[in-house]
Amino acid sequence: MNTITKQKINVGVDTGKSQLDIYIRPLDIFFCVENNERGIKEAIVELKKYQPERIVVEATGRLEMPFAMACAEAKLPFVIAHPVHIKRFAGAIGRRAKTDKLDAKLIAHFSEVIKPDLTQLKPKAMRAMSDLVTRRNQLLSMQTMEKNRIQIMPKDLAMTIKPILTALGNQIKKVEEKILKMIELTPEFKAKDQLLQSMNGVGKVAAASIISNLPELGYMTNKQAAALVGVAPMSKESGRYKGHRKIQGGRHQVRTVLFMAVMSAIQSNPVFKSYYGKLVSAGKPKKVALIACVRKMVIVLNSMLRDGVMWEAPKALN
Repeated sequence: MNTITKQKINVGVDTGKSQLDIYIRPLDIFFCVENNERGIKEAIVELKKYQPERIVVEATGRLEMPFAMACAEAKLPFVIAHPVHIKRFAGAIGRRAKTDKLDAKLIAHFSEVIKPDLTQLKPKAMRAMSDLVTRRNQLLSMQTMEKNRIQIMPKDLAMTIKPILTALGNQIKKVEEKILKMIELTPEFKAKDQLLQSMNGVGKVAAASIISNLPELGYMTNKQAAALVGVAPMSKESGRYKGHRKIQGGRHQVRTVLFMAVMSAIQSNPVFKSYYGKLVSAGKPKKVALIACVRKMVIVLNSMLRDGVMWEAPKALN
């Protein structure tokens, strides 16, 4: 075992609905367990023997969370990796074949070469809040789809949609009540919520999304905050070529909510309304002006949380 621990062990985990495929590099060990409580326990016991430097699991829409949480409890170093990053790595090394074993092997190779930063799970209350906000977004999406269908279906079939809309509306209301209750019962959340909602345009859902999905806000520079949300324009230049700067990456859950908050702010908040109008009058496309407003909102909210002050409307935004 001493010779094993001297090697830098990297583990790749391909997550399926019913199974975890695990590859240990460079020992060329592959095994499978069921993706349930019993199987995950078996995997953790086995992986502990090798003292891995990093365990990388691909993000697959929450199927990976029970395993990731088990790694956290066992104090094993783990990474929840973005699927796009792994896919790009596969393209870079010319990997096209695809099986569960090869995917696990690829992820372990990605871990060894790229050495992605370790993932830090949010505190339990913050994860619960994030889950509630995510569930609300899912319900809203289903509600929108059903509303679109009711407009194009014959009247006799439209009647089958109305009960579903009623049920979805009730569930959305229940989730929102749980969000408000959690904020009310958690002093840290309540304090942040009051500061965030003091800005016209930021409502209870936007505040809850920021609290749960952007806990770093208030503890970083304005540039870092804008980049983390994904509203910082990235340069695209090479030699004489000067491309348009574009936004990319970031936390799309928060960005989507903040876009909605800005849409509200340019109607109800005179400062943002003026700033948006100024950008459009200067010839900026409306979408670019909206992104600039989101970036400005992130910067202002970051300063408010950092300094612990309520929104105080300036004469204008620079």
